Amino acid sequence: MENLKNVNNEKLKKKTIYILLDILIINISIILSICLWFGGSIPGLPSGSGVLIPKEVWLWYSHTFLIASILGVLVYKIFSFYKNLWKYASIDDLYKIIIANSIIFLSIYLYYVYFLSSKINFELPKRMMIIAWVISIIFFVFSRSGYRFVKRVGINVEHFFDKKSGKKRVLVVGAGYSGYNVVRSIINSEKGYEDKMAVLVVDDDYVKNNTNIMGVRVTYDTANIPRLAREYEIDEIIIAIPSANNSDINRIAGYCTNTDCELKIIPPLSDISGYNGIRDVSISDLLSRKEVQIDIRKISEYIMDKVVLVTGGGGSIGSELCRQIIKFEPKLLIIFDIYENNAYELLNELKQKYGEKAKAIVIIGSIRDGECVEDLFKKHRPNVVFHAAAHKHVPLMEDVPKQAVKNNVFGTLNIAKYADKYGSDHFVLLSTDKAVNPTNIMGATKRITELIIQDFSRHSKTKFVAVRFGNVLGSNGSVIPIFQNQIKAGGPVTVTHKDITRFFMTIPEACRLVMQAAALNDSGRIYVLDMGEPVKIDDLARKLIRLSGFTPDKDIKIEYVGLRKGEKLYEELIMSEEKDTMELVFEDKIFVTAPFKMDYSNFKSKLEKLENALNGEDIVIRDVIKEIVPNYVPKENMNV
Repeated sequence: MENLKNVNNEKLKKKTIYILLDILIINISIILSICLWFGGSIPGLPSGSGVLIPKEVWLWYSHTFLIASILGVLVYKIFSFYKNLWKYASIDDLYKIIIANSIIFLSIYLYYVYFLSSKINFELPKRMMIIAWVISIIFFVFSRSGYRFVKRVGINVEHFFDKKSGKKRVLVVGAGYSGYNVVRSIINSEKGYEDKMAVLVVDDDYVKNNTNIMGVRVTYDTANIPRLAREYEIDEIIIAIPSANNSDINRIAGYCTNTDCELKIIPPLSDISGYNGIRDVSISDLLSRKEVQIDIRKISEYIMDKVVLVTGGGGSIGSELCRQIIKFEPKLLIIFDIYENNAYELLNELKQKYGEKAKAIVIIGSIRDGECVEDLFKKHRPNVVFHAAAHKHVPLMEDVPKQAVKNNVFGTLNIAKYADKYGSDHFVLLSTDKAVNPTNIMGATKRITELIIQDFSRHSKTKFVAVRFGNVLGSNGSVIPIFQNQIKAGGPVTVTHKDITRFFMTIPEACRLVMQAAALNDSGRIYVLDMGEPVKIDDLARKLIRLSGFTPDKDIKIEYVGLRKGEKLYEELIMSEEKDTMELVFEDKIFVTAPFKMDYSNFKSKLEKLENALNGEDIVIRDVIKEIVPNYVPKENMNV
């Protein structure tokens, strides 16, 4: 309470000072204008003679003093000048100052015309009042923002004389409104910018070349960033173009990562409430593409007021699916997972964010447990099923093929069987690019699940589809978190092979496309998400090291450790037999393949054989998988 009282007293003291200062400014402006006007050449007097200001002028001023003082304070109060934070003053505030002072001096003149002209034998010069008006504006602006001018001059001198001031030398990318705000924040030493010094602004608009923002030079062409960073000894780069599309950010960030500078970014306008929210550039900024636009109406039609089940709902993909699904107001969202901690945390997150609107529950269980799965379907009758539960780590599954088959193949069979039995409308399997020409157990089991979906679609009223995509940025166990942890530990960063490539997509992007694919009408099809161009993992590791403020092979070593069990150099999204049947079905992001021609009775008998093989040796399991998936070629049999 005492602190609040002190703050209020300080505000009152500051306001009083400003009021007294404004009264002084208005009156000094009038007095100076009188001296300037009557101190010049007066008609009728010899040149160079001493000129006395007529006493009628001072008589007029004595009548005007009080009204000018009161009027000035009143107008400034109406314009809220005593509440402004002048350290953040902009051009709009200058316009207000001009308007306010125009009102004040026009009122002073009108007061003379209507109330004083008949009493005083004196004709008030209009141009003298204009001079007073100009002087008052100059004085007012300097009284509020003079310290900014002084500070700016000081900083420019510091730039010229002292390049090693101890502050981070900053290059700002973007000379628009956001770039201006970053430069202003640095110059004013606002919170978060106290340790920075704006040195240069770079923009791709040639018209802005050789202009300046608050005394900081603007130069052209972001392609010159690596050279400029060296020449100006830049320590930090801030990308301040929140309206830019992902491809432009990717391009500019690519230039920036070819420097040794720290890299920050103003997030997209949709992600922040203000322009000062700089954050570190993430790898997703560098790899993301044009934002995926989804058909909200179509997705809403099959999710709103429906019971939706997400298996593996506590995982990285499953949890993001749940976050996206809850926005469409399902009747009930069922988060099904064997690991209770993640599922419980997700449920709390949804409840906290959406309150009572988050109609969601957690059910702990395994997709391997047929009785548990049937109880779930029998009790809740889910209309839509997103099947994300799976064992996905390639090297681990190579060591335990039996567990991969039990979970991925027969767990999927359980979910599909009861979705069919209890009349679900949609069933969506999340598949992987590793199912294409698989070289490992994980990929082979996921290919079998695609065939299971195709088999069920022939006779079921449920629409069964699979969605195939590649690696997801930031998912549990993916390469990005592993690299980040290795960098934090000081290295080395381990890359399996210098030439290894992978497809990448962000988690939200993948989940949006999965939901969109479920809204399409075909059953028994595999939808393939466009993942863009494959990315070299070696390049990815080097970018991450640079983004962390280090130099690859100098500060952080990169070691090539060889391909892991079941791993291949290049992943594929479609099989050769699918290429001729590929069809674009949603914008340029989702393709669909024709159903694979197969003997379904033989497929079912092979599944039974695989189930029986679970009681035997791993080699038997691999042999049966080879029978079901002929293009499964274990890595040890490949020349990679």
